[in-house]
Amino acid sequence: MLEADAASASLGIDVTAARYGCSAARMRVTERMLNGHGIAHGGFLFLLADTAFAAACNSHGPVTVAAGAEISFVAGARLGDELIATAEERTRYGRNGIYDVTVHRRTPEGREVVAEFRGRSRTVAAPEH
Repeated sequence: MLEADAASASLGIDVTAARYGCSAARMRVTERMLNGHGIAHGGFLFLLADTAFAAACNSHGPVTVAAGAEISFVAGARLGDELIATAEERTRYGRNGIYDVTVHRRTPEGREVVAEFRGRSRTVAAPEH
């Protein structure tokens, strides 16, 4: 799935870890990602979080897609920031799941939360080729 993800690849998103129900992905904020206020456009933060979510919910094997998601922006991301999204499964029930993703940046003091994302997944039949 990730090898065919042209959207994430075009932004330089790198999934650095993926195991059952968890994942991590990173992305550096580039000039093309800035909005009119000079901070990263929220859509790019959502895409990073959504990529980590996808890696976590597909780590079990069956094809799984987003049934819905929401994001809360906590702090602005700036040009050059390396953002890390960590996804954790909260629960799976039947064909559904709930995953939380934290997007943060490293700072000299440690790390700062930039956004919190909650995704709801749905396992679907494998696509026909």
